[in-house]
Amino acid sequence: MFLPILFIFSLLSFSSRALVQDFCVADLSLPDGPAGYPCKKPAKVTVNDFVYSALGVAGNTNNLIKAAVTPAFTAQFPGLNGLGLSLARLDLAVGGVVPMHTHPGGNEVIFVVQGTITAGFISSANAVYFKTLNKGDTMIFPQGLLHFQVNSGKTPGLVLVSFSSPSPGLQILDYALFANNLPSDLVEKTTFLDDAQVKKLKGVLGGTG
Repeated sequence: MFLPILFIFSLLSFSSRALVQDFCVADLSLPDGPAGYPCKKPAKVTVNDFVYSALGVAGNTNNLIKAAVTPAFTAQFPGLNGLGLSLARLDLAVGGVVPMHTHPGGNEVIFVVQGTITAGFISSANAVYFKTLNKGDTMIFPQGLLHFQVNSGKTPGLVLVSFSSPSPGLQILDYALFANNLPSDLVEKTTFLDDAQVKKLKGVLGGTG
């Protein structure tokens, strides 16, 4: 009895290994799905699918938050498809900030390439963990928790970012509250801000209501 079971198990193991592919370069001409993009036919895969150069180019920080994120997700870097990770470059001008935000779909790790960055996150128990990071420092932000990065130095900051998901998602708290049509009276009641403050923030971020 043992040998037939072992044989069946071996066949199942062999079958599962036979289905494993070396890679699954995204076919961006087809729609994305829960499991990622469909695989490009091997004959159409080139070395350029595994190389991405945009992270070497500084982002434009001439904006409200004085920050720029250059993504290297599957849509930009097809070779990442199916690997369960993604990357990004974060440029922070002096005084730049990435406001409180979450990534519901993945953990985040940052590596400070240059500058002085104050970064932190808030746990679900409302415990705060923050630290001023310098060149060479690394920090982790667990999945789904509110976190932020601020350039607290006197020179531009550069941070490399890695996510544990090809689609980590993003929700910025300030934009969620003030950049849409959620009625001002509801925002006031749920944030304890007064009418003038809410309308000022909606005006800055483009919200209505």
